[in-house]
Amino acid sequence: MRAAFMGFWALFLGFGLVMLGNALQGTLLGVRASMEGFSTNTTGFVMAAYFVGFLGGSYIVPKLLGLVGHVRVFAAMASIASMTVLVHAVYPEPITWMAMRLVTGFAYAGLYIVIESWINDRSDNANRGTVLSIYMLVNNFAMAAGPLLLNLSVPEGYDLFILASVLVSVALVPLLLSAQPVPDFSTPDSMSLKGLYRSSPLGFMGSFLNGLCVGALFGMGPVFGTLIGLSIQDISIFMGAIFVGGFLLQFPIGWFSDRFDRRLIITLTAGSGGAVGLFAFVVIGDGSTPEMLFALSALAGGIFLPIYSLCIAHVNDFLPPKKMVAASAALIAVNGAGAAFGPLIGGFIMDLQGPEGLWLAFGVIQSGIAVFALWRMTQRAAVPLDEQGPYVAYTAQNSTSVIAEMGTEEYIEVSSDSGPEEEAAGKDGEKEKIGSE
Repeated sequence: MRAAFMGFWALFLGFGLVMLGNALQGTLLGVRASMEGFSTNTTGFVMAAYFVGFLGGSYIVPKLLGLVGHVRVFAAMASIASMTVLVHAVYPEPITWMAMRLVTGFAYAGLYIVIESWINDRSDNANRGTVLSIYMLVNNFAMAAGPLLLNLSVPEGYDLFILASVLVSVALVPLLLSAQPVPDFSTPDSMSLKGLYRSSPLGFMGSFLNGLCVGALFGMGPVFGTLIGLSIQDISIFMGAIFVGGFLLQFPIGWFSDRFDRRLIITLTAGSGGAVGLFAFVVIGDGSTPEMLFALSALAGGIFLPIYSLCIAHVNDFLPPKKMVAASAALIAVNGAGAAFGPLIGGFIMDLQGPEGLWLAFGVIQSGIAVFALWRMTQRAAVPLDEQGPYVAYTAQNSTSVIAEMGTEEYIEVSSDSGPEEEAAGKDGEKEKIGSE
């Protein structure tokens, strides 16, 4: 792992700084919106705009790469992302913030695509798994540490906005000064949403519904903390705990999913998420301690974040390798659409039920995933365990088609090591048949 890190240190440093700025900005805006008197519904629209912009950027930025190149696109997106942070500080009103969050999401999609393209271009079969693991470590560390930067100043002022802007701007330095060849980039083959649903209804619905929860948690989590009276320090820990939990539970859940019917693991994981959400809705009140809320946050992150990766692995189990990249890219779009609706639903329910209504939404949605998974188990036979591919961890909030391609290549590489080529070819034929049912 050390050799892989040394070969990619500039890319990972730049990526980590971008993620730090993004995590700080998202948490800061949720807190500041409540301080400015935004209603929960209004804040939901503001936060949803980021995911809409991110989804749009995921489709448009690859076309820009072919026109002006990776370096220019990265510099332009970093400048835009840095600028929009400062506009939030100067004009704290809903319409402006909504427009800026839309542009911010677009810019961050471009930043991630460029960085991930460089990482993908420099990885190969020998180090791809290690590189993906480091990528996940950097992502989780930065997203957990970003909210803690709230404690460096007061959210009512300009300082934290300036810090978020500086982090994104400084990310340009290690990336653009390191000797990086311009990577090849090709847009992955597409798969229609209808085709994706036919291949795996559970993968489609699980990814969309879990996207609702992830979008609501990241978008409205700081609002929840502010409304129930948590201190800035406690809100920062509450948001950071999401990724600590995701890091701790991602790989144990993945280990079980490689050894049992993945639909069963999805059912148990989502069912646990439903129980956590409903429990939190009932018990959160005047007697809630910050420590209990931190534990609930870590559990939510530990459950919600791995479900996205479970859905991708489940879909891949029913497809031949030639269709996996297109399916993963389509799942990113499905998950992103869910994330865009998440803050809207979370804000609406919080407006009706109070701040704890956010957890009611989590409980209902996660229970819905579990029920749908149980129903699917009655509709189609499971893939034999020896034909299941490996679980590959993905980031649920910031995935792009590039990381989907890397993860799929790792999935295929590990799967091909488990048996002769003739056996793999036979499995491909079976998957094609099963996937078309």
